[in-house]
Amino acid sequence: MTSRTPPLTGTLPPITDAQLLRYARHIVLDEVGEEGQARLLASRVLVVGAGGLGSPMLLYLAAAGIGTLGIVDSDKVDLTNLQRQIVHATPRIGTAKVDSARTAIEALNPDIRIETHDVRLDASNADALVRRYDLVADGSDNFATRFLLGDACYFARIPLVSAALLRFEGQISTFKAWNTGDHPCYRCLYPEPPPDDLIPRCEQAGILGVLAGVVGSLQATEVIKELLGLGESLSGTLLLYDSLAAKIRHFRVKRRSDCALCGAHPTLRVPSQTEID
Repeated sequence: MTSRTPPLTGTLPPITDAQLLRYARHIVLDEVGEEGQARLLASRVLVVGAGGLGSPMLLYLAAAGIGTLGIVDSDKVDLTNLQRQIVHATPRIGTAKVDSARTAIEALNPDIRIETHDVRLDASNADALVRRYDLVADGSDNFATRFLLGDACYFARIPLVSAALLRFEGQISTFKAWNTGDHPCYRCLYPEPPPDDLIPRCEQAGILGVLAGVVGSLQATEVIKELLGLGESLSGTLLLYDSLAAKIRHFRVKRRSDCALCGAHPTLRVPSQTEID
């Protein structure tokens, strides 16, 4: 384990014989081992959005043995979702997405604890929800939620792995700006939300369904890396994936001294001030 490994309170539970078998391919990795798998089983991750990004994330995080998965989504499964939202299925059209996702996860790994939050994330509940978990993965589809989560995670000092999709491209980064050094926050990347008519939603612009699987899987990878302290963090780096060119590019994102959240003279103080209308 590396020095980036975040502390977990309490003693890690022992691995059972059934878990040794289920997670055998993790445990044989020297970088993970029994201790690393025990850390995953003791971890609590909140996934915001059970849609295109949330679907592969939830399935892979459940398969990896994340002990507790929280799911936030207030929508119901629609036929148009099924082109990319693989955690759902045709018989569950009309079902709350959090319940549909629970059904799929329980079928995959019944040992995972699932906490469903059939609510829309807003300034009244974001801080309380975020503080219940060790890490937050943002799979939402709007800037209001992204800004709200970025602020709430900063104040709670909880790592945020955020991703977004449009048409044939996706992006992903990790934010933990409370750390010393050049660790930017989400507002360092986007100081203000763009105008509503500048960036269309996927129902307007379209999206390649499998793109959600690629980027959501990358996002799940970064979640596991953060929990175990493995490899290089995407904090301070924006990863862009262009599916048509089959290219991945990395761009350095620096902390802004004038950032309203993490800069030298912040103007945002509490999560309730970050709601975007």
